[in-house]
Amino acid sequence: MTQKLLREDFQVIGIDNMNSYYDILLKENRLKSLKENENFKFYKINLEDKDSLKKIFQVYKFDIVLNLAAQAGVRYSAKNPSAYYDSNIVGFLNVIGLSKDFSSKFIYASSSSVYGAEINIPYRESIKKVSPLSLYGITKKVNEDIADFFHSEFKFKSYGLRFFSVYGPFGRPDMAYYKFSESIRRGHPITVYNRGLMSRDMTFIDDICDGILNAIGLDINAHEIFNLGNSHPIKLNYLINFLENFFNKKATINFEESQEEVMHTFADISKSKKILGFSPKVSFEDGMEIFLKWFCNYYSFNE
Repeated sequence: MTQKLLREDFQVIGIDNMNSYYDILLKENRLKSLKENENFKFYKINLEDKDSLKKIFQVYKFDIVLNLAAQAGVRYSAKNPSAYYDSNIVGFLNVIGLSKDFSSKFIYASSSSVYGAEINIPYRESIKKVSPLSLYGITKKVNEDIADFFHSEFKFKSYGLRFFSVYGPFGRPDMAYYKFSESIRRGHPITVYNRGLMSRDMTFIDDICDGILNAIGLDINAHEIFNLGNSHPIKLNYLINFLENFFNKKATINFEESQEEVMHTFADISKSKKILGFSPKVSFEDGMEIFLKWFCNYYSFNE
C-alpha cells in the first residue's frame, strides 16, 4: 500500500514495531525498498507507546491516518492473547484517539474474521450481530465498536475495511497460501484443517490497495464499514492443487480438525462497489501466478 501511495505523490510516514511474529528479514526487505523514496520516513515504535506516537502527530499533523497495524493470526491469538490486547486494543485506542485530537481522517483495517460463526453467505456489512470465533476476530470487532463510540460521542468519522484473505508479493508467511508454497517447494508436509473443505475469499493485494485509495477519497460524516474481498471464494483443495501443478510436486498432507477456523468466507461487496467504487480485477489464478513468480525470485535471491 505504501508503494501505491508514494506513486500517487503522497508523503508517507511509516510506523511499525518490526516484531518477530514472522520473518524480520522479510520486513526489512520491504522497508529497504520504501526508504529509497524521499517522500517516505520510518519510525520504529510500538502503538502502545502513546507518548512517542503523540510526538510524531505533533510534528507531522497528518491529514490522513491509515491504521493497518495489528497483531494478526487466528491460532496465535490463543497462544499469546496479551499481544493482541496490547497491539489491537490499546494500540488502536491510541491511534484513533490521536487522530481525533489532531483532526486526521481515520481509515483502519478490520477483518473478515469478525463474521466468525455467521452461516449466511455472502457476508454483508449489515449483519447486526456477529460472533467471531477467535480472539483475533474479537479484537477487530472491538476496533469497530470503538470507532462507533468515537463517532457517536465525538462525531469523529472513520471508515473500517474488512479485508478478506489478502495475498500477494511480500505477504504474510503465516498465511496458508504462503506456507503451503514454501512447504510444497521444499517437499515438506503441510497441515490441512477440516479435510480441506474450507474456502476463502482470496483477494489480491493490488485490489485491496485500490479499495483503500478509494476510501481515502471518501467523505461521509459517519463510521462506515466496508467489505474488501474478491467475492469469489477459493476452495482450499483447489489452492493446493494449483500449487502442486506450479511446482510439479505432490503435496504430502497431514489432516487435522480445528474449531478455530470458519468453514467459508465470502464477501458481499455491493456496498463497497456502490460507495467506494470498489471493483476487484485480479483473478485468483492471475494473482497466484504473480505471487509465485515473486516468491521464487525472492527466495532464490535470499537463500
